[in-house]
Amino acid sequence: MTEQALHSVREDYDRFIDEAIATEIIWGLSHEDGWASCESHDFEGRSVIPFWSDEKNAAAACCDDWQDYKPTPLRMDEFIDDWLHGMHEDEVLAGINWNRELVGVEIEPLMLIEDLLEGE
Repeated sequence: MTEQALHSVREDYDRFIDEAIATEIIWGLSHEDGWASCESHDFEGRSVIPFWSDEKNAAAACCDDWQDYKPTPLRMDEFIDDWLHGMHEDEVLAGINWNRELVGVEIEPLMLIEDLLEGE
């Protein structure tokens, strides 16, 4: 990844933290069969569940394999208490504000909790 791309990914992550704290809403992609997930690009053998800080960018990811999914809001308290703690137990990573090519930060759930709580 180029330095410019890394900078953009970091900006997207920082925007996620800021917007999630401001709105107290996180967006995921749901379907009647569950939530969108995929294999990690960065960590072999790990799964990732992607999340966005706004509905528009979440909707942009509803294509190809995820074309039947829809953006679904989660309250911040539910996201931290239920989702991130559960993902940590299951060793699943969080994908944060991925772009249309599904590129972005993949982070351990406990690190994301720390960043969200520090930013409040």
